[in-house]
Order: sequence, then C-alpha cells, then structure tokens
Amino acid sequence: MARIHVPDGESKEASRIWQMVPHMAGAIAAMSKAVYEDSSLPVREREVARMRIAQLNKCDV
Repeated sequence: MARIHVPDGESKEASRIWQMVPHMAGAIAAMSKAVYEDSSLPVREREVARMRIAQLNKCDV
C-alpha cells in the first residue's frame, strides 16, 4: 500500500498513482522497458534485488 494519499477509484492502486502524473507516462514506460526487457541481469537475481529493496523499505515480501 502506498504511503501517499491515492484517490479512490475502480482501477488498481498503481494505475491511480500514475494517473496523478500523466506527464511522466513516457518516462515510466521507458524505465519499465529497460528494467524488464533490456536488462542483462537474470530474472532471478533481479527479483531477489526487488525483494531486498522491499525489505529495506519495510514492505511486506
């Protein structure tokens, strides 16, 4: 769950967050593509890194 106020709505929380800053859509898409499609890091290592980042941010893993 986000630590910022997210407007209520029918769509998923992540979608509602990005709707708050539509001018960032291009940059967000480029970052996602780089992380998930262009990365040289193997999938398992990338997911372990994501889990560790979540732990450091006190998110449930």
